[in-house]
Amino acid sequence: METDQLIRTLAADNTRRARPVGFVLALALVAAAPVSILMFFMTLGVRPDVMTAMHNPFFDLKFAVTLALAIAAMVVSLHLSRPEALLRGWALLLLVPAGILALGIGAEMMVPQRLPMMARLVGHNSRVCLLAITLFSLPLLAGALVGLRHGAPARPAVAGAIAGMLSAGLAATLYASHCTDDSPLFVATWYGIATALVAAIGALAGSRVLRF
Repeated sequence: METDQLIRTLAADNTRRARPVGFVLALALVAAAPVSILMFFMTLGVRPDVMTAMHNPFFDLKFAVTLALAIAAMVVSLHLSRPEALLRGWALLLLVPAGILALGIGAEMMVPQRLPMMARLVGHNSRVCLLAITLFSLPLLAGALVGLRHGAPARPAVAGAIAGMLSAGLAATLYASHCTDDSPLFVATWYGIATALVAAIGALAGSRVLRF
């Protein structure tokens, strides 16, 4: 093969670039979201007093926490999709939703409450919360793992765990519109346990699916 022809061949191959991981991840999540949304409306649906609940700052706080988790986990996931990436300081982003939640708990403690602290922590829907967030997360987790496969994470289990947090954050946002337990203590406990469970599933799946 002549040199000029070789250069033309290499140049032609170089024009076929892979799509960015962020684009593929977003596309996969958009494709998976309708499945989770359909599951939500077929099983639970939005709470009937949602318009009244929106005037409760602790109801609104749930969405601030879940969306902050989803956004932070997405940023960290994209970072970890590169083979040379390390978690290190990026993990601090995951403390943002925890910080918002801590502020919410502090605010609740300063306001007179009708129910004692343990009653607010246990709530009325703890089992439903754990099951719903976990199940609604699964299609989103599958989509997130498909998107991250277009990268090359050096630590696939860690990347899978963060993808689980991303999926749990989005699923918890759905569930929050149904949940009648608005106490930040309930959110910290049961949403937190559900997120940890989905992160564990993501770590297990990621250790296999994201290995390269």
